[in-house]
Amino acid sequence: MGFRYYAVYKPFRMLSRFTEDGKKKPLLGDLGNFGPRVYPVGRLDADSEGLLILTDNKALTDALLKPKNAHRRVYYAQVDRIITPEAAAELERGTEISIKGVKYRTRPAKAALIAPPDLPERYPPVRYRKDIPTSWVKLELIEGKNRQVRRMTAAVGFPTLRLVRYAIEDLTIDGMQSGDVRELSEAEVRDKLHVFV
Repeated sequence: MGFRYYAVYKPFRMLSRFTEDGKKKPLLGDLGNFGPRVYPVGRLDADSEGLLILTDNKALTDALLKPKNAHRRVYYAQVDRIITPEAAAELERGTEISIKGVKYRTRPAKAALIAPPDLPERYPPVRYRKDIPTSWVKLELIEGKNRQVRRMTAAVGFPTLRLVRYAIEDLTIDGMQSGDVRELSEAEVRDKLHVFV
């Protein structure tokens, strides 16, 4: 039998793992039986939603996670207030963030103010505040540091309220709902993720 590949729309507050940490949060295994030795390729933190790839093919995991391969990741971030063109330009140039107390300048990215994307409702929803508007930013990165998007938007003065990973390369969550699982063929993995597996 060949390798298994899955695209998962990870729900808000679900952990990107299968084992319990004692906090009683939902786990990936709650979405179905993926079979032995299937693990997530990278992570989304519990407060983030969207595309997560699961596989038992270590070669795919290595290909997508090695920084030198610079795979494109697309995020939709709902931020506090209306983000300014100056802040978006700073996100594009590279933003200084702190990771475990160490200063790090992010690699150049693409950032654009967008209309609210067509996404499933989040439960619970982002808290509505009548006097403080929000806006949506589309960010395209080629790196994936821990909580990077949240750190970047906070560094330019617009904290992230909701974060959804929309795509990895050309594989997207289009047509999926929160909690959906879709098994991928080897051809889809090759064509959408641009890796030979």
